Amino acid sequence: MRLLAVETSCDETSVAVLQLEEGRFSLLHHQIASQIEQHRPFGGVVPELATRQHLLRLDPMVEEALSVSGCSLGDLDGFAVTRGPGLASALLVGLNYVKGLSFAAGKPWIGINHLEGHLYSPFLSASVVPVSLIWA
Repeated sequence: MRLLAVETSCDETSVAVLQLEEGRFSLLHHQIASQIEQHRPFGGVVPELATRQHLLRLDPMVEEALSVSGCSLGDLDGFAVTRGPGLASALLVGLNYVKGLSFAAGKPWIGINHLEGHLYSPFLSASVVPVSLIWA
């Protein structure tokens, strides 16, 4: 099974392609686009600016992730996307993008809680995630 995962909860856009093999997810490709420099002059994250940056970066990042991992949209079995908590407008970019891909591909999507992702992160090792940690 192959999944495309998207994260847009605040000021970084992140895209990953994961593959399930023998009960574990392997990371085929991952990239993060930081917005630190865009927000630095304001002393913190500006939600409107963050949202616009997600809109600009998400599509090229997904295209690159699929290309580098050797996948097409049709090769994916599903999608994962951050559903909250986070900046509402930023979350909507990723959520609606993934819903559109899901509809176009005829494949399911799942919303992931951002904080639960942080809680599970200490269990990650060597870019491999046990499936039981994701759907426990």
